[in-house]
Amino acid sequence: MPLDLADYEAKARSAVRKFWSGRKKAANKQRTGGKADQGERSAVTAGSNMNGFVNLVVDIVHANGLPDAEIMLKRRLLTLPGFFRPTKLWDLLVIYQGRLIVAVEFKSQVGSFGNNANNRCEEALGTAVDLWTAYRKGAFGESKRPFAGYLMLLEDAPKSRKQVKDVSPNFPIFPEFKNASYAERYNILCKKLMEENLYTAASVILSPRTASKSGMYSEMSDITGLESFVTTLAGHIAVEASKSQRK
Repeated sequence: MPLDLADYEAKARSAVRKFWSGRKKAANKQRTGGKADQGERSAVTAGSNMNGFVNLVVDIVHANGLPDAEIMLKRRLLTLPGFFRPTKLWDLLVIYQGRLIVAVEFKSQVGSFGNNANNRCEEALGTAVDLWTAYRKGAFGESKRPFAGYLMLLEDAPKSRKQVKDVSPNFPIFPEFKNASYAERYNILCKKLMEENLYTAASVILSPRTASKSGMYSEMSDITGLESFVTTLAGHIAVEASKSQRK
């Protein structure tokens, strides 16, 4: 049975439109109300700007054989036990027949590239190390390794595309990072997260602020593109569905 990618391109464009329009509405609402939480921060703290991508993942799960899976979206149901900390709050979990099938982190970055890029990298690494250590220690029972996903939407802007120079006075940095822009750094991050088996699939897509109507987005590479992400996810779900049918 072929994998069903649930018309992901159209849904991704819709998700991008919702992302930018959601940020704009949140910022305008708080400015109108005269609250201190304004500008970029008000848009970020709205909290639901990536919901279009959450819905895309839900559709992939349903379309590839697990329509009865428990999909956790409410905050109180999104925690998993950790190893280095008591719990970790994820953005989406899929549980089927008592087994953890999918855990996904949805991230975005708009502006403040220099301040936030390293933080995002450290968050991604810490989350993955904690998840897999807890998994090896039996935190999720006896089950196949779950799908761990990382999806980043980055603002496509001159500053995110501009070359960045780093200084490392004691030892040289890896050559792929020399003069790499923040967009390129995220692409490198996602590739290495998968190479080191820290995430099953990791994707970065770029979109300009002007995409609130068009839903336009672009990708850095096939490996870290959205098609690769949803295809890997769909394959994982299809395998789980096939196992369930054989029981």
